[in-house]
Amino acid sequence: MIANFSRNQYIDPMVKRILCFVSALLALTLAAVAADISGKWKAEFTTPDGTARVNTFTFKVEGTTLTGTVAGTQDETAIKNGKVTGDDISFTAERPFGTFAYTGKVSGAEIKLKVTFNDQTFDMTAKRSN
Repeated sequence: MIANFSRNQYIDPMVKRILCFVSALLALTLAAVAADISGKWKAEFTTPDGTARVNTFTFKVEGTTLTGTVAGTQDETAIKNGKVTGDDISFTAERPFGTFAYTGKVSGAEIKLKVTFNDQTFDMTAKRSN
């Protein structure tokens, strides 16, 4: 018995497979692209002991590597161990009081950061600064 396939029956399933593959590849590529956070960001926050502070972050992103500085009222220190994966960022900074670890999520013109220092954790929101 010889199967009789019309050309449309053969092409339609192939086109669907190709479109699904291309769509999946595009979604994975977009997820892997680092958020563009290069530039200055300012965060006004309150520390766990109730002190109001302001930090200015200067970020530079190359691929998934994050570099730059964190500046407070007393100092400016280099960002270390910086990574950007999609909308997630993480880095450390050696501040005058010790090592601070930052993890966060980028959402438009804001970065919501969780900061860990010694046994304390607090949140801050950095906003893009012109």
